[in-house]
Amino acid sequence: MTQVIDLQHYDHGALPEGFRQMLIDVHADSYADAMDNEFNQKFPWFVDHWSEMTGFTCVIAFDGKQPTGFAYGAPLPPGREWWRNTDYAPNNGYTATFAVSEVMVRPQWRKQGIADQLHSALLHDRHENLAVLLVDVTHPKVQGLYETWGYEKAGEQRPFADSPLYAVMVKSLRRGSCAS
Repeated sequence: MTQVIDLQHYDHGALPEGFRQMLIDVHADSYADAMDNEFNQKFPWFVDHWSEMTGFTCVIAFDGKQPTGFAYGAPLPPGREWWRNTDYAPNNGYTATFAVSEVMVRPQWRKQGIADQLHSALLHDRHENLAVLLVDVTHPKVQGLYETWGYEKAGEQRPFADSPLYAVMVKSLRRGSCAS
């Protein structure tokens, strides 16, 4: 496993100049073969949407000055958790949920453990009970990776009319907060 030289944390309200474009550039490199897909072309809107959310946090991995990947997300408002429309039921009312919106690593840095490092750093100090993420159902290897990180599939959903069908995956961040 390659050691990431530097993990930088960024939060809502304190984003550096060039932050947005850096994420867009990493995304364009990561999805270079699929940028003709209209949904992938909407990524700048998602960066704007998420980075404006209260509680937004992002971790970017750097190899020297080169960004290798990132992970970001934000707490979801009560009642808007992505698992709400599935059969998933958290134990004991523990429902505070952090949405992991993106975990992305540029192609030349993949398969070196960087995604795991980014994900772990993103969730390290979270106070929510649960983490939730969506993974395209046509990517079973990615879903399998998330399962090794402690996520379980709760159901499926298509959040936008033009989006892929996603597996909704949930992970407990606190003891006693997942369904038995």
